[in-house]
Amino acid sequence: MKTQTRAKTTKEFDRRFDSGADIHDLIDMSKATIHHSGKKVRLTLDVAESLVQDIDAIRKQIGVDRGALIKIWLHERVKQEKGFAKAS
Repeated sequence: MKTQTRAKTTKEFDRRFDSGADIHDLIDMSKATIHHSGKKVRLTLDVAESLVQDIDAIRKQIGVDRGALIKIWLHERVKQEKGFAKAS
């Protein structure tokens, strides 16, 4: 298997990832960490069927589970809101 050249910018890396290129040899997994956030709590949401369909379309494009995608989005939004609260 041919080794890819390193992406020179994050924009180039993102472009390769978004296009579906194999990026595994571009990532240094030796520095990867897993953060355990403590006890898990079940959360139930009632949402419109059309929203679920939109979420499913996105998750199919990027190849992740619906629950995982929603967790990522929630995590990102909470971090964003915390940043806004600190800046205020």
